[in-house]
Amino acid sequence: MSGTPMRRFRGRRVVLLRVIAVWLITAASLVLLSALLPGVAVTSFGAALGAAALIGLLNALVWPLLIRLALPITVLTLGLGVLVLNGVVILLVAEISPGLSVSGLLDGVVVVIGLTVINTLVTSLLGVDDDDFYYRNVIRRQARRSGGGIETDVPGVLFLEIDGLSHGVVSRAIRDGNVPTLARWVREGSHRLLRWETDWSSQTGACQAGLLHGSNDDIPAFRWWEKDRNASIVSNHPKDTMEIERRVSNGHGLLAVDGASRANLLSGDAPHSLLTMSTVLKRDRPGRIGQDYFAYFANPYNVSRTLVLFVADVVSELWSASEQRRRDVQPRVPRPFPYPLVRAWTTVLQRDLQVQALIADLYAGRPVVYTTFLGYDEVAHHSGIERPETLAALRRIDRQLARIEVAAKDAPRPYHLVVLSDHGQTQGATFEDRYDTTLEQLVKEACAAKSVESGAQGDEAVGYLSASLTEASQGDNTLARTVRRATGQRTVDGAVVIGKEEREKIRREEEREAPPELVVLASGCLGLISFPQEPGRVTLERIHERYPNVVPALRDHPGIGFMLARSKQYGAIVVGARGINFLDEGRVEGEDPLAPFGPNAALHVKRTDGFAHCPDIMVNSTYWPETGEVTAFEELVGSHGGLGGSQSYPFVLVPRDWALPEEPIVGAEAMHRQMRRWLADLDSETYRSDS
Repeated sequence: MSGTPMRRFRGRRVVLLRVIAVWLITAASLVLLSALLPGVAVTSFGAALGAAALIGLLNALVWPLLIRLALPITVLTLGLGVLVLNGVVILLVAEISPGLSVSGLLDGVVVVIGLTVINTLVTSLLGVDDDDFYYRNVIRRQARRSGGGIETDVPGVLFLEIDGLSHGVVSRAIRDGNVPTLARWVREGSHRLLRWETDWSSQTGACQAGLLHGSNDDIPAFRWWEKDRNASIVSNHPKDTMEIERRVSNGHGLLAVDGASRANLLSGDAPHSLLTMSTVLKRDRPGRIGQDYFAYFANPYNVSRTLVLFVADVVSELWSASEQRRRDVQPRVPRPFPYPLVRAWTTVLQRDLQVQALIADLYAGRPVVYTTFLGYDEVAHHSGIERPETLAALRRIDRQLARIEVAAKDAPRPYHLVVLSDHGQTQGATFEDRYDTTLEQLVKEACAAKSVESGAQGDEAVGYLSASLTEASQGDNTLARTVRRATGQRTVDGAVVIGKEEREKIRREEEREAPPELVVLASGCLGLISFPQEPGRVTLERIHERYPNVVPALRDHPGIGFMLARSKQYGAIVVGARGINFLDEGRVEGEDPLAPFGPNAALHVKRTDGFAHCPDIMVNSTYWPETGEVTAFEELVGSHGGLGGSQSYPFVLVPRDWALPEEPIVGAEAMHRQMRRWLADLDSETYRSDS
């Protein structure tokens, strides 16, 4: 058991050694900075030791009060205000310490950045993790004060999702050394790697609904049109995600028993949540809303280091994008500002915030926790699924798994770590790049429609940034009120929405009275076409009658692999350029258009045809098996959302002694049932498979 007297003694000794090491490194850093910066002077190493000790003392005593007063500004500046506050602390130390002088606030900020960079580099080289010291003390004390941390022998489970990572990519990453933590688990025999298969809608909304709630019925894509509501549903809009969860939840989700949801789209009915899209608008949920943000900003060097890494990631993105242009790497998409900032938010800031929350959950002894690491998916969308910068993002996530593994050893209960993905990605040039037109333009011209509605390309990172600000604004405290005032013009229906075009689109939908004639939406390599002025599901015969050119235009286009429609005479049919699959009749004429998409393609497509909000026409882009490529209807190099290639084949890495499924896992709902069985094997009284 963790927490024995000998273990506690060793822990205190390690903490003391870390404090001494960080103190010496900080003093040496001050001496080095005084030699480099004209506005900074240190008279001796002894003076540097005194100043370093004083900095640590002020951070311990003054910083908690200072950051509490300035937290609203700090959050609104995404942590940049922390640098200024740290600069103020340095100036205060210079006023008190006789051996240190700093000429002004700017120099104080530069000293903070310098100390952060040097401490990060040196402590990494020496294996001295002062951030680890912070987690093991501050966060553990917070968990105990909140009533958690009760010791038990009943194991807990952390489900650590790496968004968008396919089984094929993680297998090669294990082989090639790009995920050393996962590779060590597999090679040492503690875990085994399994593959499972998504539904047709291979995207986070449908997959997490199945994984966390056991139902993803009537979720055909990331975004879809609902005629009965005269509006679209978008999976990363908080109000829409709340509605999705309302529909799929029975109150007994995977995390319902004192579980925690961190950085997910859906909550799994967890009573504890942070950065979870379906709960950010809920002001009545348990706990002190916004407390997690305060805990994150309460550690000055942790935040400063995060900001330094944020800037480094922005520079890395700019460099890698320029290298792709210089070497004419294909396929590629433009990555202009503000994308580098959005990427850094996902790969650094949000990651650090959620890892802190996860470690707090460990020390609180939560029985089950689920979190989503977005960094790989975000970079793969824009850079490619196995490009150097994408694998670098994956390596950084792997390092976080190692930190969580170490923290779990000091938790009040044993923990099993399960790493999984919700879907994969498939690479390829975009539809517009290949054919110099978009799906919307193709359908609009074929229909000669006058009133056309389309969906702006979504970005999960932007959605989570908006969700973070929304969540911070929901509490009843100074922080929340300040965020609400600052984001008032960016708030639509209670949610902060980043992006003027997206806000205007939401407002237009709210004000719309008459439905548009045509709606064309994209979800990666999946396209959804609806005719809202026609009631119900429009039959293929009616589409031929009103828009005779649209089916031939879609059927014969080289970038479209197949289309699903419902015939009045034949029922659900899948149409391709060289054949038709009559799904309801179980027969094929000509070449089966579903043949390139796997043995379960017909099962997946037929299930979607039965959804209440299945669009009038669904199209899946072409899949080229010889290159393993699809063509996305959005401007994405790596895409997912439909069938074709590795996007449909995620993975799960589970403890080796867990029972293996008797049959291949096909569909997110089947994966949910298997996860429940694993939990029930650990604690049958709490997790029953029939819950």
